[in-house]
Amino acid sequence: MSEPRERGDRPEGTRTTEGTGTPEAGLTTGALARRLGVSPTTLRTWDRRYGLGPATREPGRHRRWSERDIAVVEEMGRLTSLGVPPADAAREALRHGPESAARLPSPRQAPRAHEGSRDAFVRQRRGLSRAAVRLDAPAVQDLLTNAVERHGLVAAWQEVMVPTLHAVGRKWEEAGDRYVEVEHLLSWHVSRTLHRCATAPAAPSPAAPLVLACVPGEQHSLPLEALSAALGEVGVAQRMFGAAVPVEAVSAAVRRTGPAVVVLWSQARSTASVPLARHIADTRWGVRGARGRPVVMLGGPGWAGPAVRGALRPTTLREALTQIGKVSGERGNAAPRPRD
Repeated sequence: MSEPRERGDRPEGTRTTEGTGTPEAGLTTGALARRLGVSPTTLRTWDRRYGLGPATREPGRHRRWSERDIAVVEEMGRLTSLGVPPADAAREALRHGPESAARLPSPRQAPRAHEGSRDAFVRQRRGLSRAAVRLDAPAVQDLLTNAVERHGLVAAWQEVMVPTLHAVGRKWEEAGDRYVEVEHLLSWHVSRTLHRCATAPAAPSPAAPLVLACVPGEQHSLPLEALSAALGEVGVAQRMFGAAVPVEAVSAAVRRTGPAVVVLWSQARSTASVPLARHIADTRWGVRGARGRPVVMLGGPGWAGPAVRGALRPTTLREALTQIGKVSGERGNAAPRPRD
């Protein structure tokens, strides 16, 4: 939270008309760039190439962006985030300004390259990143939903969501603690999208549900949520326990449900525990003489290092689904198949 302004303080990017104390209308280029989440150079380029600059300019003074000017460049940013080429977006923004939203196709209808092409994924990642930087929550949600509808959950996760999350994380790490709200907004909407995709099995299954849990101390649950959603899409019963699950809770869940596979997620080496993985792998259930025990799947970069005998180590969501399908098939259960 920001410090409360003292009486007489002015919002950043404004100045007072001398002798009056009244704020002068308009934002500076720097203040507008921060508001939109773009660089000042980008605004100057849009001005030079497409004429998206302040309508009023005074020699010898900093340029001031009026509310109308701001509305036009905000519309430019919105359109480019939806995949509209910059030149076309600029023409539309200048022609209609913010009113063009009602005339333009929605993200699901916007012209795109072939759905599975590398260019399409790159463009969607850029659009998603730009929308997140602007804190444009509706656009972020539309773009995520569109990616899942066009490519399927697995491809949308691997080719759009994960690369964008990584890129945003790297960018804000380089900037210190600035703009951390962008990463939080994007993560929340990715989680929301995954939860929408997760559907319960259409009918009761004779197979015991899988167990999905983050190891103790691990708060990064998005990849596990993606696996849960993908399993839900193909009707695989599961129990998702989320972040930072105590050892005793995982053990109890395994004994009570008798899963074929237990997935343990660890994002960091500091949370991964080989003794924990071995303990879960040795957890048994059932009557004496017919006891079973699970196959342990170790997910996440935290498990890089010493191997755990018999444990599965997928590196992608698709590979995890394939390995779970193989185990399910060997144990006589229906095998999940990744959706393209």
